Amino acid sequence: MRWILSILLNGLVLIVVAGLMKILVPDSFYIANIGTAIVASVILSLLNVFVKPLLILVTLPITVVTFGFFLVVINAITLKMADAILGSSFDIQGFGAAVAAAIGISVFNMLIDRAILRPLSERKE
Repeated sequence: MRWILSILLNGLVLIVVAGLMKILVPDSFYIANIGTAIVASVILSLLNVFVKPLLILVTLPITVVTFGFFLVVINAITLKMADAILGSSFDIQGFGAAVAAAIGISVFNMLIDRAILRPLSERKE
């Protein structure tokens, strides 16, 4: 159940970040519709399970030297991979836009985790 909630919330976060990016940097991040956002969320979760650990392992020295800040670049790489998989319905123009979107997604996911998911899990205990 938590995975489905996470997928739906991440789809919402993708739409919010795409909307903010459209205001700040037009034509940098495009999502066709909510269905595409949910499919992108599923693909990103699969990439985070299977590909991201390998990327972290390969880039471990630079991640350690940058005190973990290189993880933002790894998140941007997974976003660009999802962009390549989904085609024109999910489009990120340039790696800089992917880095900005990765930062925005991370911030929103952190806020959602602290405001919604943690209180829900604490209430069950």
